[in-house]
Amino acid sequence: MGLGGLGMMEMVMIFMVVLLLFGAKRLPEIGSSLGKGIREFKGSIREIEKEVKSAGESDKESPTTAPGINQELRTLTTSDDSPHQTHNESDGEEENNS
Repeated sequence: MGLGGLGMMEMVMIFMVVLLLFGAKRLPEIGSSLGKGIREFKGSIREIEKEVKSAGESDKESPTTAPGINQELRTLTTSDDSPHQTHNESDGEEENNS
């Protein structure tokens, strides 16, 4: 009847070592602070999972990204003022000035 592969004798020995290291007065404080830390950690994990789920649901509801971003991308890709490309009017092909 052990916990994670530790038998009763091993758990008693670990408890005795901890008791000797920290003392009887500090053990309740350590247990309390450890419990609070674990609760806060679990709460933050739940909060992050909730945010991820809500972000995933909002992405499913609206397939487009934020308004204006598509327009900006469209403007950037169709811009004729690109410094790297020039239009040759004689043959109608674009040349890359590198």
